[in-house]
Amino acid sequence: MKELWNERFAKESYTYGKNPNLFFKQEIDKLNPGKLLLLGEGEGRNGVYAAKLGWDVDAVDWSEKGKEKAEKLANQFEVKINYIINDLSVHNPKANYYDAVGLIFLHMNPELREDIHRKVINSLKSGGVVILESYEKEQINNSSGGPKDLDLLYSLEEIFTDFSDLNIISFSKETIELNESPHHQGRAEVIRYVGLKS
Repeated sequence: MKELWNERFAKESYTYGKNPNLFFKQEIDKLNPGKLLLLGEGEGRNGVYAAKLGWDVDAVDWSEKGKEKAEKLANQFEVKINYIINDLSVHNPKANYYDAVGLIFLHMNPELREDIHRKVINSLKSGGVVILESYEKEQINNSSGGPKDLDLLYSLEEIFTDFSDLNIISFSKETIELNESPHHQGRAEVIRYVGLKS
């Protein structure tokens, strides 16, 4: 999988574009800048946008090519992000450290998903928020992006259970029109979640 992402990110163009994910942008715009963690950040579109707003950004991904593209994008906008190359299965974020965590189209098998979501909750300060957008299981019927393995797509129940220790700010399954790139294009079934750590 790492090789797949390095190959995809090696192209000159940005796989998912240079603009932030719309749901992430909508939610991060509501918050006062602080420390932000982005897992599976890829080519840096969300991290660079947040850094432009004044966020102190830690981005984690296992793709060296993703890091190169992210740093190139950060330089273009004259901002800095701290991009960490690591496998999410072994990455341990600092506890009680982040004001926000972004999980944007980060799809994992159930065991890894549960483990990482626990780590995410632990990494948040009191008052910190999780911003998540992912493909819902019905996305298996669409060609607008996402895994073609049902186990890697999420249900409302799974997200509700994983983040049951947080207070729900917003939580929905939505049918949207994606227009982020050829890889994220067309009708899509997504889960959108924002949770607050008390």
